[in-house]
Formats: sequence, C-alpha cells, structure tokens
Amino acid sequence: MSEPTSAQRAALEQLRTSSATVTRLATLFADAGHELYLVGGPVRDAVLGRTGNDLDFTTSARPDEIERLLRRLTNAVWDMGRDFGTIGCAVPDDRPPSIGSAPVEAAEAPKLVLEVTTFRSDAYQADSRKPSVVFGDHLGGDLVRRDFTVNAMALDMVSGELLDPFGGLADAEHGVLMTPSTPELSFSDDPLRMMRAARFAAQLGFRPAPAVVAAMTAMADRITIVSAERVRDELVKTIMAPNPRVGLNLLAVTGLAAHVLPELPALRMERDEHNRHKDVYEHTLTVLEQTIDLEPRLGGPDLIARLAALLHDIGKPRTRRFEAGGKVSFHHHDVVGAKMATKRMQALRFPTDQIKAVAKLVELHLRFHGYADADWTDSAVRRYVRDAGDQLDRLHVLTRSDCTTRNARKAARLRTAYEQLEWRIDELAKQEELDSMRPDLDGTQIMAILGIPPGRDVGQAYKYLLEKRIDEGPLGEEKAREALLSWWAERQATTREP
Repeated sequence: MSEPTSAQRAALEQLRTSSATVTRLATLFADAGHELYLVGGPVRDAVLGRTGNDLDFTTSARPDEIERLLRRLTNAVWDMGRDFGTIGCAVPDDRPPSIGSAPVEAAEAPKLVLEVTTFRSDAYQADSRKPSVVFGDHLGGDLVRRDFTVNAMALDMVSGELLDPFGGLADAEHGVLMTPSTPELSFSDDPLRMMRAARFAAQLGFRPAPAVVAAMTAMADRITIVSAERVRDELVKTIMAPNPRVGLNLLAVTGLAAHVLPELPALRMERDEHNRHKDVYEHTLTVLEQTIDLEPRLGGPDLIARLAALLHDIGKPRTRRFEAGGKVSFHHHDVVGAKMATKRMQALRFPTDQIKAVAKLVELHLRFHGYADADWTDSAVRRYVRDAGDQLDRLHVLTRSDCTTRNARKAARLRTAYEQLEWRIDELAKQEELDSMRPDLDGTQIMAILGIPPGRDVGQAYKYLLEKRIDEGPLGEEKAREALLSWWAERQATTREP
C-alpha cells in the first residue's frame, strides 16, 4: 500500500485546515459524536496536485442531524438530496487565494459549497432507472461502494489521517482507473459509472484497468436503465474535458456509445468523400480536436461548438452512395445530419436552444464549400450571414476545423478562401450592419405606405424587402418605398387578373 509523499501530506493537510469554517464543521460533528471524512474528488485532486472549490464529506450522522449541525454554520442550507442522504450548504470561502478564489470585493465574496452525506451504498434494481439508497454505519462500507479507487480515499477531518483501503493513492499515481469492488459489482450498483470511466479518462488522462474495460464491454447494455438526463450530463462532461477523444473512443470500443450516442460508432467504417481519412469516425474526432484548438475565438470552452463538431457528419452513413469510378458520395448529409442531431439531442433531453443551435451548425457546415469553389456575390455573403444568425462565430470555427486534408496545397487553398470570406463579412458588416440585417422599412412603415392593416400581406411585404436588402444591400427609405409600391402594384394587378 502506497504512503503519501511529503508533498501530498502537505496538500492534504492544507485541504483539511485552510478554512476556519471547515475546521469548525469538523469540530461540530466530532463534539456531536459523529465521524466526518472528506472524500472523493477533493482528496483525489489534492494528491494529484490539483485544486477545486467544492468539498464533499461523508459521515456517520443521519440527514436530520447533518442539517441541524450545518444550520449552526449558515442558513444557506439545502436538502434536495435528502433522499440520498445528502445535505448541502454554502459558506463564505475563507481559504487563502492559493486554495480558493482570488480576493474580491466583499459584496462579491466567493462561496464554498459543502455537501455532507450519510455513509451509504447505492444499488439499482434490475429494471430501475434510479438507485435505491441504504444508509450505513461505517466508512468501509461507504468507500467500497464508490465508483473508483481514486475516489475511495478518505481524509479524517479530526486526525488528518488518509484512509486508503483500496489502493487509490497508488492508482492515482499510476493513472489507473480501478473499482474498489469488482467492476461487475460496481457497474451493477450504478451503470453510469461506466460512462464516468470515460469521463475520467478524458479529464484526468487515467487509463481504465483491463478488468474495467472488460466489464464495461460485457455490461454496456445496462446503461439503458439510467435516465437520459444523467447520461447526458456525463456525456457533456466527457465532451468538455481537455481530451474528449480518449473518452469517446472508450465509449465506442466498449459498446456504450451504441446505446447513448449510436451515431458516433456508426461513422467508424464510413469512408469520407475525399478518400483521405481512415474513416469518418477518425475525421470527426480530429474536427473536434481542431475545434477545441480554435475555441479562444469563442471566448473559451464551448459546448455548442464541440457538439456541432462531433455531430456534423452523422448524416453520412444514411446518405452514402457508391458512384462510378469507385467514388463515394454523401449528398445532403448536412440536412439529414441536422435532423439526426435534433433527434439524438432531444432523446438526451438537451435544452431546446442548444438543440436548435447545433442543428443549424450541422446543416450549414458545408455551405462554405460553394465559396471555396467560386466567387460569391455580396448577396451570397449576406445570405450566409443571415442564415448563420447568432451562430456565425461558431460556424467560422466549425468550417475551419472541418478541413483535415493531408494535402497541404488544398488545405492552404481552403484556409485562404475562408480568410477571404471572413474578411468580406467583416467589411460588409462595417458598411451595412449585417448583425442586425433588416429591411429598410419596418412593419409599421409598410402598413402606413400601403394603407393596409396587420396581417399576412404585411409579412409578405416585409419578406420581399428583406430579400431585396440581401440582394442589393441597403436601399435607403426612399428607394425601399418605391420598390415596395412597385411590388404591391404588381401584386394587386396579378390578383385582379381573371
């Protein structure tokens, strides 16, 4: 069994004692005759030299007693997790800046979130979508039911002793993911742990032990009993990790992706139309990585951009056609893919605004290739901006990331073409306020000029003026008025014809 190094001991001691509030919490539980241990991610991160803001504790106290003791610290207490034995609270973060947040004004003082949970074990029944909870009386029973050994270490809040009955410290040092009990028992208790293994691989660079991979593969279909919301949250954490390729690969090779994101492994054997990549699956993960590299353009890690990169080619398997000369085509895979992305994200209970944003990006991701092959008019550029709407910056990133060709000359040509397109968009935006593209006349003006009440005619007139604005640029109110009256006269004459 490994022993903490002096640096790890110092990090654990700082974690235990750096907050006077947390020290008082430990005293309150000890004086009441209860054990209190810091567990899970905070302990794991401390031995890895990482820091975090939220603290998770486990205790011999039952939920009612936990709540009573926490209320002696603060009134900001919540009990949404009471059925699972968890009571939480928020207290001022009084840790030094090196542990907590940087100093700020008192009105903006950061909060330290504390969650305290009764010793417990979670287990799923064969057909249940939610775990049943059994409270325990000792720490060992709690730790053995945790997901991985690296999360099954406990720091005694009174003595400062690190309790590591399952070798989590050694596994953390070697970057190994292993379960405290057998993987089969652990994943049976909570199948979502199989997805969590992928997440930790992507977040921390840990590699699952062979026994873990074997159990994930054998038990992959058990993930279907977990709620869509929990699956979605774990998938999002994997996608938003520093190295999502590792986690997504693990989901694919073990068969889990076939149940939670089947569109991804379906790409594995589909060659793309350029016949340059090993398969569309590898191309997709490369596009995701290149999107991450370009995220500074979006202000930082961006879930919508990453999801669009991951899903942008999922329409290819359904649209693949073998052409003469051995070529392969995927006509309309953008439109088909947008519908598939919508359906999958709905199944995973993503918010509607995120679904619409990703679907729009998937549908538009090929639009640029028309520009690369032929000069666009200003009208075409305006339509590109209009269709992208508030997703234009993400579309820039996705389109640039979608170039994974190994042909240096072709890559340079595409890169130059897109830089030219972005430059033209910027220039037109300066001249024409593209971000708020509207007709030169609004609905009220249209009704006044034509002498008509609100209704379908106003909407059609507005659409006509918007199309004219896109085709010709800003007209000014006078020219727009003349164009509107001419359109209206032609419309009236047409409707009067026998």
